[in-house]
Amino acid sequence: MVASPRLLPIDMEYLQQVLVELLEIPSPSGRTDHVQQYVGERLDALGVPFSVTRRGAINARLAGPRDDGADRAVVVHTDTIGCLVKSLKPNGRLELTPVGTHSARFSEGAHVWIFTDELDRVITGQVLPLKASGHRYNDGVDLQGVGWGLVEARVDEDVTDAAGLRKLGIDVGDFVALLPSPQVTPSGYVKSRHLDDKAGVAAVLAAFKAVIDAGITPPVTAHLLVTTTEEVGHGASHGLDQDVAEIVSVDAAVCAPGQQSDERAATVAMGDGTGPFDYHLTRKLAGLAAEHGVDVRRDVFDFYRSDVAAALEAGVHARVALLGFGVDATHGHERTHLTGLHNLAQLVSLYLQSELVFPEWDAEPEGELADFPSLAVQPATEEGPSDGPIGLD
Repeated sequence: MVASPRLLPIDMEYLQQVLVELLEIPSPSGRTDHVQQYVGERLDALGVPFSVTRRGAINARLAGPRDDGADRAVVVHTDTIGCLVKSLKPNGRLELTPVGTHSARFSEGAHVWIFTDELDRVITGQVLPLKASGHRYNDGVDLQGVGWGLVEARVDEDVTDAAGLRKLGIDVGDFVALLPSPQVTPSGYVKSRHLDDKAGVAAVLAAFKAVIDAGITPPVTAHLLVTTTEEVGHGASHGLDQDVAEIVSVDAAVCAPGQQSDERAATVAMGDGTGPFDYHLTRKLAGLAAEHGVDVRRDVFDFYRSDVAAALEAGVHARVALLGFGVDATHGHERTHLTGLHNLAQLVSLYLQSELVFPEWDAEPEGELADFPSLAVQPATEEGPSDGPIGLD
């Protein structure tokens, strides 16, 4: 018999340490080897076995009591938005192109690291608008528009032309990482670039740690898939175990006018730009939170996709859902709160202790229609009660 899920202590000192250390490792999509090494070391310390795919995704495994049947997966990503060098400019500065979807508005003023092909060498710099001096352009500084063609990276070296940049070892296609400048305030707010999704990684690792520290064997084998290309749309398109019946992605939840997400709460997303998430799994997650007093908000996101979108597009055969931590100014000057990360870690730990939504049905990839779990009866309307099952005459 499966024990009922219970609230577990979350090691917030561990969560905060992992979060800050993750943030300090630059990892724009396409250059994530270092951050994946760090995550692997953390998994080793927890005693969680894992493998690494050719493309660098990590698939860890917290074993349940059964070797057969279906598994579940929690998915996070370590890659972040960033830039590539698009061209070496005649003035000795760099034209940039974005990696992932983000506005040049929030890169203006960012300190950056430029990674050359010489592995041990990093060149510093800063992103500036083309009209950066008020003493030169006066009101022109404010009248300049927003766009990647209107900013450039100033390199912190004695260089005034393209030839000088090449002499430094800089070339087109080099990665440019926007430095995060993380800060945890006395009131518990976490301010940094790239909280998406490094705060999610830290919260999920803390949730797995809580289950392990409590000596709990989860009723269902749980995989932790750590992807490296979510920001460019590939996400969980590969690396998932074939036996996975449920996938819960963990990512930033949008705090903005018209949204219910909150920095101090976890979020159960009911849908995003790719459509609604699984009816039964989303409501199970919301129910676990309500039953155990975890502060959770339901939300729907318009201009948003996560790892599970790529998994579905790749043809994965599983129920999918999305949990989040509230983030203000996503893909900009981001901010969340430790309380929200605590709520998220608690909800993930509850989910890891629970059975599948439909353990008998979902144990196999397919079955008979008569056994299919569904909202079996059409709800009553003003015209009267339904006379039959949904979709059947």
